[in-house]
Amino acid sequence: MADEQKKAYDPNFKYDVAAQPGGEQIKVCFSCGTCTAGCPVTDVDARYSPRKIIRQILLGQREAVLSNELLWYCETCYTCSAYCPQNVKFGDVMRAIREMAVAEGYWTPEFLQRVRNVDRLAHELRLDLVRAALRTSSEAGAVSIESAAEVVSDKIKKASV
Repeated sequence: MADEQKKAYDPNFKYDVAAQPGGEQIKVCFSCGTCTAGCPVTDVDARYSPRKIIRQILLGQREAVLSNELLWYCETCYTCSAYCPQNVKFGDVMRAIREMAVAEGYWTPEFLQRVRNVDRLAHELRLDLVRAALRTSSEAGAVSIESAAEVVSDKIKKASV
């Protein structure tokens, strides 16, 4: 049982994260929760919580963090950072722990690249949808983004994720 606890809790984990580019501020978090309150991902998946991930890092739950699929849910939009009173750049922390997760063998480099491709495609699609909304912005009533459907569909088909 003592070996299992050692494996479950790594007191050096927060220091290892803080030593990574982007992870430097992790230790100053005091778990106020403003990161989670402002996170758009939590609006669509209640399981995702930047606050919980940070707490797990600070508590040394290395394997639980690095092996969890939720670490890939962060959109790195930095909304969380805009509200953080401690200036913790959670998006940068997420990038750091993703790199650690790959380096430690929890996820493959190919998977990391696939997620980067998804991020790039998501940003492109958002821009296409905003452009479509702008084209119809002078119309009365709800703004239509239907005109972007073909462009968006083509990009999704061409994307190799």
